[in-house]
Order: sequence, then C-alpha cells, then structure tokens
Amino acid sequence: METDAHQKEISVAFINDKSPVLDEICKSLATSGTEILFRSEKIKDGLFQLSALKTLPKACVIDLDFYDRNVLAQLQELRTQYPAIKLIAHSDIDEEKTVKALLDLGFSGYVLLSDEIKKAIEIISNGKKYLSAGIMHILNSHLQ
Repeated sequence: METDAHQKEISVAFINDKSPVLDEICKSLATSGTEILFRSEKIKDGLFQLSALKTLPKACVIDLDFYDRNVLAQLQELRTQYPAIKLIAHSDIDEEKTVKALLDLGFSGYVLLSDEIKKAIEIISNGKKYLSAGIMHILNSHLQ
C-alpha cells in the first residue's frame, strides 16, 4: 500500500483528455496528493507545456486519439524528447497492433478502464509496468 508521503512525490501530466470521466480521475488524484502539473488536449500542446516546466512529471497519461493519423509519430517525438517520463496509454482499443506499437515506443502502462489509472500511476512510479488484464495476452505474444 502506498503511503501518503510517497503519493505526494508523484507528479502527473494528462494529454488529450477531454473527458468527464478523466476530469473526475484528476480530481481524485489531486485529492489524494498527486500533483497534476497540466492537462492538454493534444500531444503537440503537451510537448509545449512540458518544455516550459522546470521539473518534469513522473508520469504522463495519454488518452489516445487514433483519429489523428500522426499520433504514433507524435508519441515517438514525446518519447524521444522526454525519455525519463513514464508514459501510460489510456484507450478502449485492445488491438494487438496498437498495443505492440506502444510497447515498442517504450510505454510503461496501458489501461483500458479509466478506474485503473491511479493504480497504473502508482505501479509505474515504482519502476514496474502496468497493463490492463484485457491486454495481457497481447503482451505475452509480444515477448515471445
């Protein structure tokens, strides 16, 4: 179980998260001591906001928008510019191609359900990976 002191050390940024569900998750995280550094609607905006920070977030939760054809290139740019930030994908897409692409980019977490975000942040902040149960079978085939 995480202590309050440890929880307060965690800072998070949210990208592409225009969602009432994620609004509530951000409120819950802030109430529990997690520092929300910023929220942006697009990856490019997030890159700009990251560049203005003196201290980078421990994690960045990205609500994936695959309607943007350049999303993987933008995620690669984010990973290249900020390799120390733990990236967590939030999406309802559990296709093998998508999961593998994000794992190959170095994502530390992939959550299918919004209520898993807090748990994923805590786990990846401790240097581990977090994947929703619904995509574990994809990870197993990815590692073989």
